[in-house]
Formats: sequence, structure tokens, C-alpha cells
Amino acid sequence: MIDLLEKIDSFVWGLPTIVLLVGTGVFITGLLKVIQFRHFAYAWKLISGKYDNPEDEGEVTHFQALSTALSATIGTGNIAGVGTAVAIGGPGAIFWMWVTAIFGMGLKYAECLLSLNFRKVHSDGTTGGGPMYYLEHGLGQKWLGVTFAVFAAIASFGIGNMVQANSVAEPLLDTFGVPKLVTGLVIAVLCFAVIVGGVKRIGAVSSKVVPAMAVFYIVGALLVIFSHLGQVPAAFARIFHDAFSGTAATGGFVGAGVAQAIRFGVARGVFSNEAGLGSAPIAHGAAQTQEPVREGLVAMLGPFIDTLVICTMTGLVIILTGAFTLTGADGTGLTGAVLTKTAFQNGMPFAGGQYIVTIGIIFFAFSTVIGWSYYGDRCIDYLFGQKAVLPYRIIYCLIIPVGATIKLSLVWTISDIFNALMAWPNLVGLIFLSPVVVKMTREYFADPKRVNPFGNH
Repeated sequence: MIDLLEKIDSFVWGLPTIVLLVGTGVFITGLLKVIQFRHFAYAWKLISGKYDNPEDEGEVTHFQALSTALSATIGTGNIAGVGTAVAIGGPGAIFWMWVTAIFGMGLKYAECLLSLNFRKVHSDGTTGGGPMYYLEHGLGQKWLGVTFAVFAAIASFGIGNMVQANSVAEPLLDTFGVPKLVTGLVIAVLCFAVIVGGVKRIGAVSSKVVPAMAVFYIVGALLVIFSHLGQVPAAFARIFHDAFSGTAATGGFVGAGVAQAIRFGVARGVFSNEAGLGSAPIAHGAAQTQEPVREGLVAMLGPFIDTLVICTMTGLVIILTGAFTLTGADGTGLTGAVLTKTAFQNGMPFAGGQYIVTIGIIFFAFSTVIGWSYYGDRCIDYLFGQKAVLPYRIIYCLIIPVGATIKLSLVWTISDIFNALMAWPNLVGLIFLSPVVVKMTREYFADPKRVNPFGNH
């Protein structure tokens, strides 16, 4: 059974999916004339709040919508995922993560624009957005919307729940001796206290937790980077060199070819920022705005923050300290969160560097739990109606302690599979609805009053 699932995982995350993801990103970036560069500064102005209109339909501000989406994407992928990419693909994998993020910004723009344009506003003011709505109402293919919602709801219990709970329980047990069941129960209670308030409370909590945890982790990484400042140019040179030449075997590192660098850089990059998977559009669909283009611009900052900033920090720490060439107690090379933790421990100019990773994982993983709960409950709302949302939230929280205490290799594999299955219908929708994205973008920027409603842009 496990062997069969691993074969399915290798297939669904194989070359066709990677080509479809990156290819769709390149296609949309070309159609929109590299919008992620042309309107990058304007996107930052949008999250400042100066363009917010409290009279608009929606439940959260631009900044809260971005924070909710980031709460789900800034997670174990930024720590363990980067460690895995470098351990198997070599330093060159970081370059391919960058490529994925740049084109992923275009994907995020398109999918979140469509989400807001085709969202459903319920009679009580709550919203439903995401690929299921633009696949049904934009593309006219309800079966694809249902397919996406089923895959995403199942994925929420894996990658958004059990995997994250375990990622918190393991370091708390190793570092502080906290029993896994205790960790799971505490997370479950805290999670329910947040998610029972819906996206407004999730957005309010995320808008405080996400910036704080990102700054904490980035400052920790910068301490390591500045203490190895003279080696930074060589580290970047190695990333570019190994991206196209492969990495020679050194120490505990077995070497990596260019194909491995590309595969693991792209796969871990997508896992980190979720561009093209269709998850973030669910959060951005709740934004309080009547302008889908604005929400698309805000959303495209997600891959920049998540991958180009935070993942790059992790990658530099690993490369600067040479941790990926070290061997563990069993004589094999380090990988995943253990590799990242070792890099921080060895690279920090003072003792206790490993605690940055432990604390980072705790906050990153908890924020992912609450972010993905919203993705799941919107999919359940789409499939079964509002009456099914509260039972879903209760079940979601009850499963957290289970995830904290069991061995997770099987759950990781199943989660990976359903993440890929989410991406397929979403990418089909993005390709066929791309003319809508182009038309709406052109119309928005052709109207100065929409771009600049208060005359201060």
C-alpha cells in the first residue's frame, strides 16, 4: 500500500505537473506583460489600507486576506522543505525555487483576481471564494469545481492539519520534553478558539501572528548571514553555478545533478508558496473590495514574501554554514528540518540557534493549521452548504491531536498527492479563463479613477 502511494506521489508530482505549473505561470506572466514587476510597488501600497473602502462587500481587509493566505503558506515548507531541497538537489535548487516564485507571482495574481470576481456573497454577509466558484461560474464546469473542492477538503486534514500538528509536537518533545498528546490538545483548543469566529477572527489573528513570526525568523537568519557576510557572494555564486552544472559530492552530501536541482527546487518552491494549487484564492476571495485586480495584486506578494525572502534566508543559512555536507549519527547526510536546525545551531554567533528553528516551526505550523481550516470550511460550504461548516470545524480540531501523536510518513505522501490533484483543475481553469484576467487587468489600469480613487497614487 505504501509503495503504491509513493509511486502515485512520484507520478502526480512528476514532470507533467511541474511543466504544467511552471508553464502556466510563464504563459500568464507573458500575457500580463510581467505584471509582477510592473506593478510591484503599487501592490505594496494596496496593503497599506489607503485604498480600503469599508462600504465594500467582503469580510477582511487586503492586509488581513494576505495574512490569512500567508498564514497557510508560511509553514514547514520554509524550514523543512528548503532543507530537503538543498539536501537532495544541492544549492542550485534555491535558484529553481526563485524561478518558481517569480512565475508563481503571476499565477497568484490571476487565480486570486478570478476568485474575487466570481465569489459568492451569502445573505449574512459571509463570502465563498476560490477555484470552485470560477470553475463553475466562469468556466461553466461545475464538475471541475466539485472535484477541486473535494480534493482541497481532503488535503486540509493532511497538509493543513496532521502534518503541521506533528511538526510542532516533534521539536517540542525533543527540545523541551513536552508530550506529543499535550501539544496536540493545546493546538486543538487554540485552533477552535480562533476558527469558530470564521475568517474575520482568522484574519485578525493572522494579521498579528504572521508579521511577528516572519520578522522573528528573518532576524534570526540575518544574524547567521551577517556573521558569515564575507562568504555571501560565494554562496550566491554557488547557487547560480550549481543550478546549471550540478553539485559535486562533499562530506555527507552525495552530489546532485541539474535535473535533481530543478525537480526539488520547483517542487519544494510550489509546496512552500502554493502558487497554482488554488488554496490562496479561497482566503483572498473574502477580501473587502469590489476590485478583483487589486486583490490579485495583493495576492502576488505572497510568493515574494514566502519564497523569495523567507526560503532564501533559510537556504543561505544552510549554504553559508556548509550544514548540507555534514553527516548525522547514522552516517548519512542531514535533511529537512534537522538540516536547517543544525545550520542555525552551527552558524549563530551565540548558543541557542536551534531554538530559532524550533520556535519558528511552532508558530509557522500553528498559523498553517488555522489558515487551512478556512480553506477546508469554504470547500465544505460549497459542497454541502453552511450547515456542514461547524461539524467540519469540530472534526478538524479533533483530528489535530491524532496528527500530533502518529507517525506521519503515510500522511505526508497522501497530502502530497492531494495537493497535486488540487492543482490540475485549477490550472485548467486559469488557462481557459486567462482572457478574462487580461481583459479585467487592461480595463482597470486604463481607468485612472479606479487605480487612484483618492488622488494620492
